[in-house]
Amino acid sequence: MSHGQVWRTHRQYAATAARWTADHWRKEAERRRALRADRKPLVRDARRALATARAIDPEGVTPIRHRAERELRTAKRRVPDPMWLFATKTATALGIAGYVWLPQVSARAWVWSAIAVVAAVTALSVWIAVRERDTTGLKPTAEESALLKRLQPQHWKEHAEQRGLAGTLTGRPKLTEAGIVCAVRLDGTWTATKLRAAEDHIRALLGARTSLRMQIKAGKQGGWAELTLRTRSAADGDDLKWTPERRSLGIDTVTGEQVTVPLGERLLIAGRSGAGKSVASRPLLFDASEGETNALVIIDLKRVEGRLWDHRARVASTPHEVIDVTDELETEMLERLSILPKGQDTWTPTPNRPRITVVVDEGAEVMTAADKVPYETETSDGKTRTVNRSALPALESIARMGRAACIDLWWMTQKPTIGDGIPKQIAPQIGVSICLAVRTPAEARVVLGEDAQAKGWNADELPVPGVALIRDGKRKPDPVKVRYMDKSVVIALPDREPWSRSVAPTVEAAGAPTLTLVATATEKAPAVDGAAARVLKAIETADEPVLQKDLVTITGLSKGAVSKAIKTLTTSGTVVRSLDGRLTTTRGDDTAAA
Repeated sequence: MSHGQVWRTHRQYAATAARWTADHWRKEAERRRALRADRKPLVRDARRALATARAIDPEGVTPIRHRAERELRTAKRRVPDPMWLFATKTATALGIAGYVWLPQVSARAWVWSAIAVVAAVTALSVWIAVRERDTTGLKPTAEESALLKRLQPQHWKEHAEQRGLAGTLTGRPKLTEAGIVCAVRLDGTWTATKLRAAEDHIRALLGARTSLRMQIKAGKQGGWAELTLRTRSAADGDDLKWTPERRSLGIDTVTGEQVTVPLGERLLIAGRSGAGKSVASRPLLFDASEGETNALVIIDLKRVEGRLWDHRARVASTPHEVIDVTDELETEMLERLSILPKGQDTWTPTPNRPRITVVVDEGAEVMTAADKVPYETETSDGKTRTVNRSALPALESIARMGRAACIDLWWMTQKPTIGDGIPKQIAPQIGVSICLAVRTPAEARVVLGEDAQAKGWNADELPVPGVALIRDGKRKPDPVKVRYMDKSVVIALPDREPWSRSVAPTVEAAGAPTLTLVATATEKAPAVDGAAARVLKAIETADEPVLQKDLVTITGLSKGAVSKAIKTLTTSGTVVRSLDGRLTTTRGDDTAAA
């Protein structure tokens, strides 16, 4: 074999080896990359679990911390090194082997190599330390620095017994955007409720100012509580004045996010006098009255807040007006449900028949003043007598059935107790509760649920005014600073035509039967609204003359609505009443139902 052939053979072998090496390098790198992508999240989870365990057990006296450390080590071992790091380690190992087996290399070269390796390891350690350092950028104030120092386990342990807190021990405190959060370990004689009752002792131990808001709730594990000192708010520095560009309800003081409440919910807005219910509700009332498919109805017997909105909302400010508007709303609701197309769950709002938001302000006044209102009504024999009527049955019916008809009830009260400020039939229908400051924990439980105190919904500790808790099944018990909407801003809003049954069409649903009156050439039939049309159709389709009381059952309308419709129809001559009180339409060619 000639030298040329030998050279070509070696070159071919070298090229093959290079291709084999590159191919295996690429495959191995891809395999390691895939494994790292799958297993690195497990390491992050293990680190979080270890951080939680260290917060729960800072002194390492329970197995939970040691178990978390073992799980973190195991998770790290399962993550393969990237290919470049594997190659670096391999080269390092070969270098050490060379140092052992090649003593002829000068010592100076090995010294500098060792210095380089130490420098690389040190730089890597510094980089890891910087990467795992808290990067929130929060700098404690002088007050927070003092509180953080006194919340350290060593300081707490030394002074707890003197303050009547023996048997409790703090974890590692943490500074957040909402203040200082610290876990507190409780022995067998302590509970979160008992620790909450010892708030004065905690305040004295920490040297905290009296006005500093403090929250204590049950921890994530049994035997632990969570202490939160509201030294700061995520809403600090934000402009809380309402504008058309800033239309949210408020700002979460913990996360800083904009808080909104969508239309279509049944709301309870509660708070003691001066807590800011009216101000908190104004952004919501604006949303409910804005747009072609939204309409607002306000029941306000105090005649204060409703007066601001009377240019763009239907306002009822007397007991009789409340009875009339609730009758109209109930009739509208029943009619929408009766013509709702088969298979459709909710009404589709239109400009002619919009979503109606009914706001009751103040609920306790409505329960008292609009409960027994004297009304004159016709009996079956044509005589007139006075009866007492109440708006509550119609409001309760709207609370139970109005959601499908896009008629939503918002109940506002400063007496958040069942039977005094909230009707028993309406309270279970509430979907979202907005609670400002209340007087007692019992009132907070009525508004926010029986588990309010156990889960941190302490509305009785809220400052006054303008701070609320919103419980909708999704939010945490984070206070919300509500936006301020000035009275002059409300008055300056554009006028809108208030909703009324008299201007609403009787039928809009596709495929629903339409009641039409056909007039003769000599005299046109009088126009009737939805309730009168339903009553007229019931009389016409009956096999025999019917009594007025039977029409209530047939049509599903309230007694007041049926009485009003009968009066309209008899006055116009469309319906006549016989001597025995039975009702029938005028037979012949004058009118007919199509």
